[in-house]
Amino acid sequence: MNDSPHTATATSNFRAARDQLMELRLDQPRASSEFRWPDVGDGFNWALDWFDALAQDNPRIALWIVEEDGREKKVTYAEMARRSDQVAVWLRSVGVERGDHVMLMLGNQVELWELMLAILKLGAVILPTSEMLGTADLADRVLRGGVKHVILNSHDAGKFDGVEGDFGRITVGAPVDGWTSYDGSTSAEAQTIANDGRSDDPSIIYFTSGTTSKPKMVLHSQMSYPVGHLTTMYWIGLIPGDVHLAISSPGWGKHAWSLFFAPWIAEATIFVYNYGKFDPKALVAQLHRAEVTTFCAPPTVWRMLIQADIGPKPEHMRELLSAGEPLNPEVITQIQRAWGLTIRDGYGQTETTAIVGNGPGTELKAGSMGPPLPGVAAVLVDPITGELSDEGEVCLDLGIRPVNLMTGYHGDVNKTDDAMRDGYFHTGDVASRDANGYLTFIGRTDDIFKSSDYKVSPFEVESALLEHPAVAEAAVVPAPDATRLNITKAYVSLAPGWEPTAETAAAVLRHARITLPPYERVRRVEFFELPKTSSGKIRRVELRERETEAAASGIPIPTEWRDDQFPEIRN
Repeated sequence: MNDSPHTATATSNFRAARDQLMELRLDQPRASSEFRWPDVGDGFNWALDWFDALAQDNPRIALWIVEEDGREKKVTYAEMARRSDQVAVWLRSVGVERGDHVMLMLGNQVELWELMLAILKLGAVILPTSEMLGTADLADRVLRGGVKHVILNSHDAGKFDGVEGDFGRITVGAPVDGWTSYDGSTSAEAQTIANDGRSDDPSIIYFTSGTTSKPKMVLHSQMSYPVGHLTTMYWIGLIPGDVHLAISSPGWGKHAWSLFFAPWIAEATIFVYNYGKFDPKALVAQLHRAEVTTFCAPPTVWRMLIQADIGPKPEHMRELLSAGEPLNPEVITQIQRAWGLTIRDGYGQTETTAIVGNGPGTELKAGSMGPPLPGVAAVLVDPITGELSDEGEVCLDLGIRPVNLMTGYHGDVNKTDDAMRDGYFHTGDVASRDANGYLTFIGRTDDIFKSSDYKVSPFEVESALLEHPAVAEAAVVPAPDATRLNITKAYVSLAPGWEPTAETAAAVLRHARITLPPYERVRRVEFFELPKTSSGKIRRVELRERETEAAASGIPIPTEWRDDQFPEIRN
């Protein structure tokens, strides 16, 4: 731990801001009114100035990992601080220097957490990377990301055989020729790392999920993610001693949200359950056994849970959350019936931390993702006029620039300037705002489409479709139409027990006709395995392109069902 006067002041101010949010976690209006981002000075390093201060002689469990076969590992805060010091000393000895870009490609294993802390302590820059990527994607990231070092599990080393570049190579696990073994870190001396960096130094670069284009590189500073995740902690509702489980894979921003920064800001335990194939009952059993208090999962997992017999609420469970994509109201209702707890939605991007959300004490509004979180000046900007409105693109006011906003897109000044044009950071998401300031998600600016001059929100249509028992997941896109400009087409992943037959198609189309207004009514349906990014987000862009190509050819897609095939529905 660094004991300089600056460190003591930075730590004290950060703790005061954290404690204030905890004290006001059941009073979001007051928290939004009173909270101010902490003054941590010009030389803040979260891993040194916060984590090490929190971890000193602290026996509380920081990380608890359980494997599918029952093996488990627990690491205390004090042990994690000491081990990350040791790793930092060793990394420096093998050539990792301040400012170096380090690609970190590991699963949910202890080494991931100790390396993230160690790299932050050194003032190097983490590039979290999914293990699912292949050689071509990795080569692109090494080149565009200016990678100086790669750290991965031994079984993935072969993916770099065709990757060009002069970068250090470190493997965790069995030795690999030409790679430095991470085992050498165990013999290093654990020394206190001097903090000689600045708060605006880069700390982490995340690649966006690439739902519509080549992934952008989102650059965060030693402030924007480490300090900015005070809002995420607040949204989750974490307090010291909590056991927090989040379903998220390393390599994506949400992992840092819920499985690194937010829990360790709160002095909670990060609980990880590693499984090969998702089993709802096995997951729920772990929620009971580990006495999990706060649980966050993406919509896909919540949808799978409601299709299983999940039994009674885990005894210690206090908070349920969803993030990644908007959660449909039907899913929230079914979990409420089963467990008596309401899933709270939240919103943010790789470019930010949590910026909108229903805090623990917020009065929930069905379908709404909540009001802006404390410290965030979120506004809605009309995409045509540029004026503030009650419906428009979610933007952050740069006149009072929030701490929890990225520095910019690494290596792309034009994209950065475009995202931050006209005095706002533009999220690309459209929402509406009610009289109480609650925001309701409408869709991505590039997902919303016109049909007969009416605006169609895919999210609203998908939410209606999910109310039918045949629908496990749905993706709605425009199908070009000579008369209406576009008509609504639904790609549907079927729930267990349902077959892709004419009867099922008729049932889904009939349900849509009853529950949706005429301009949003589903006119075509196709049973389809939905294309997704590595982080689990639906790639609607692929489905839109499929519809455009079909329309250009003039040949109907043979595997889709149209409402005019069912006169009793069409009329």
